[in-house]
Order: sequence, then structure tokens, then C-alpha cells
Amino acid sequence: MEPERISKHLWRLPTDYKAGMRVPGLVFANEHLIKKAEEDRALDQVANVAFLPGIVGASIAMPDIHWGYGFPIGGVAATDPEAGGVISPGGVGFDINCGVRLVKTNLRAAEVANTIPQLLQELGRNIPKGVGSKGRIKVRRNEMEELMVQGVAWAIGHGYGWAEDAELCEEGGRLEGADPSRVSGRAFERGADQVGTLGSGNHFLEVQVVEEIYERATAESFGLFDGQMVVMIHSGSRGVGHQIATDYLKIMDRVVARAKISLPDRQLAAAPVDSPEGRDYLAAMACAVNFAFVNRQALMYWARDSFEYVFKRSAKSMGMHLLYDVCHNIAKFEEHEVEGARKRLCVHRKGATRAFGPGHAALPQAYRETGQPVLIPGDMETGSYVLVGTEESMKLAWGSACHGAGRLLSRGAAKRQIKGDVLRRELEERGIIVIAGHMGLLAEEAPAAYKDVGEVVEITHEAGLARKVARLRPLGVVKG
Repeated sequence: MEPERISKHLWRLPTDYKAGMRVPGLVFANEHLIKKAEEDRALDQVANVAFLPGIVGASIAMPDIHWGYGFPIGGVAATDPEAGGVISPGGVGFDINCGVRLVKTNLRAAEVANTIPQLLQELGRNIPKGVGSKGRIKVRRNEMEELMVQGVAWAIGHGYGWAEDAELCEEGGRLEGADPSRVSGRAFERGADQVGTLGSGNHFLEVQVVEEIYERATAESFGLFDGQMVVMIHSGSRGVGHQIATDYLKIMDRVVARAKISLPDRQLAAAPVDSPEGRDYLAAMACAVNFAFVNRQALMYWARDSFEYVFKRSAKSMGMHLLYDVCHNIAKFEEHEVEGARKRLCVHRKGATRAFGPGHAALPQAYRETGQPVLIPGDMETGSYVLVGTEESMKLAWGSACHGAGRLLSRGAAKRQIKGDVLRRELEERGIIVIAGHMGLLAEEAPAAYKDVGEVVEITHEAGLARKVARLRPLGVVKG
């Protein structure tokens, strides 16, 4: 069965698309991207998510949709705990709270262009990166438990940031409900030396310039201006999140079998939100979320430190304030309107960004009037975007937007087609400095491996999920 086109950028999978769907599927895409989603069977995953007990409204997918584990990447689903709603680790992902933060400066890129090579070298030296990288912050078991509960406040309390940083993170840099006793010893072992590490894969630290502004009043309220140098940091919970996901997928598999929950894909293994297993996963997941917040906070600390070393000025004098920090892979309790009534829902966002509109109580005072900054990283060549959340998104997709460009090629296919050293040379010929620990891993993240982020963002903008504010062009990137 073909998806039904509802509007220019919205497609519907009716409940008879696959027998057993409890709600329809909704996919935000154009003709080109809906075809890609069909080809890699991501639409089947949208339909599969619609089988989850307690799912409300629809199984939703963002324009950067592609195949994932259980849920598609770009998948959004809300379940109602009062109606037997479930929590599914596949709806969060393995890199729990993989996310992005954007750091502003008062520097104009054109005025400091001659220092950019030195700056990238210093960032590459200062920031641990790559597979198996070890951080400069060593924590004992009791300290790990503390940071898992406290989040960004732990890092700031230990000197890795400014008091204002926490307020400018989603959830204030701390997801409530974390319980380290629900985390396995193996997860603690994997995270003990990974605080403040960039990791590999699609994680990066990028020095960028504000190339184009679309909505000037909002850009000014965000503190963005033409030609401004900014820093984008993309990383997550590293081995901690991966291990927690691995551990609880096994537990959820047993729950599904015991409770006889009917699901079309074993990777959707889930447990009722209010079950012991559901509560345990949410408590462990929150630990990984808070670890990821601390990780990005530490990376920002080293970035500020690198700027100070190169420019011989304090980070504060260079205006290195955090614009915002957003989560991608997460499940959270939020209040939303369902059929005219306010309901407490468990909202899964996997490869999707929260995009709350103006006036929402969850937003910091700085963005209460404008709506939430939505940070969309692109590839190493074309650029990234800053958007702002909308009231319309609250009605369309539980206040959600896309999270990036979305892959076109698997990592293996990218490595077979692209040579890392050739890619690096091509990027540097375009004026983009690349600091990478491994050429094979660089090839996996080649621009050709991704969809056109501009196309994805345009759909997001036109569909009303979030509005374009500014486009950021890469000047240099640090990769694992």
C-alpha cells in the first residue's frame, strides 16, 4: 500500500497499511524523501511503532527519517501511561541523549581568519576524540553516581563551566528520576574514563560562521549576528548509554514474552511505563541522559580553554556563552493536549529534537517569548542550521522537529565509496580544516553519505515544525 499524501509535506499511513496498527503513521517529507524512506523500509518501521500499546495520536517521522533499530531514526511517539502505554528502548536508541549544543562568541570570523588553523589544531589537541578515547576527567564510582544524578550542575560544581550554562540546557541539564542503582556495573566501567570525550561516528566539534540570517529579530534575541564565529558540539552518552540500552533491551524482551505483548518487530521490545521494568529503564536512561549533559559540558569547557589559549583572552571577554543544548535520543514525560484535555505522556524522540513554541513553561526565561532554539547539524561541507520551535509543532508532532540531515549511505557503503584522505583534501581545498583521528571513520561521515540538510530543514520550516533562523557554514571540524 502506498502512503497517502495529506498536504505538500505530510504523508499518512492508514491503520490498514499493516494489520495491527493502533494509530496511523504520519511522515513529514517531500516526494524525494518519502521515496527514500520507502526504499530503506523506514516506512515499515513507522507502521511497526504504531503497534505499541498505549500509543496516542500517531506514529510520527521527521523529514530526516531513515532505518534504525526498532524505531526509525527521526521517529516520534507518545504513549499514555494511564492507558497501558509502554516505554521502548528502541524508541530512544543506543546513544542515549546524543545531542547538540551551540556556543556563541563575539568574534567575527573574517577578522580572525588567520588564526583558524591554529585554533583547530589546539582544539584537536585539547579534546579527546575517536574510538576508545579516554577523557581528562577521571571519576570514581561514587563520583559517577553523583554526576548521573546531578547532570550539568555536577560539572559546574567541579569548575567545568559557568553557573548560567545549566539554565541554557534542555531540562536544565538534568533529567529527573535518575537512579544509579538501576545501572549495571559494566555501564559504570565503560563510562569511568569517557567523561569529556567526543567519541567517533557522527560526533564532532565544529567551528562555524553565521553565514545567513532568515529571521533577524529572533537571531538577535538568540545573540546571533552576520559573520559571527560559533562552535557546535555534537556528542552523547558514549559507552554508558550503549550499555544501558543493551542491558534493558534484554530485559524488555523477557517482558514482552511474559506479558504476551504483540509486536511486529522484536527490536521494539517494551514494557508498560508503570511496570517495575519500565520504571527501572527510565531511571537508568536518566542516568545516561545526565552523563551526556556532563560530557558535552566538559567538551565545551575544553573548547573555551582552547580559544583562551589561542586568542590570549578570557572566554567571557570573547562572549563564549552557551546558546542552547538540545537532546536527540530521549524519552520524557511531558504534558500535551489530547482531544481537548491535558495528558501526561511519555514522549519518545529518536533522532528528533524537541521544538517547543513560545510561552512554554519548560523553556528558560531567555527563550520563553521566542520559542526554543532548535539546533540542526548538517554535514562537514554544507553547513548547519538554527531554527526556533513553534506552537504549531505542539499540535503536529508533540513539539518535535528533525535532528539533522539523515543518512543516505550506510557507514560500510560510505567507506567503500569514499576515501578519507581524499575527502579531507577536498574539504581543505574548500577552506574547511579537518582534524580527524582516523581516515576510515572520516569517510563514514562524508557529506555524500547524508541527505541534503537544506532540503530537510526547508520541509521542517514549511511544515511548521520549526522556523528557520540562521544558517551556519563550517570553517573547521574535529572528528574522531
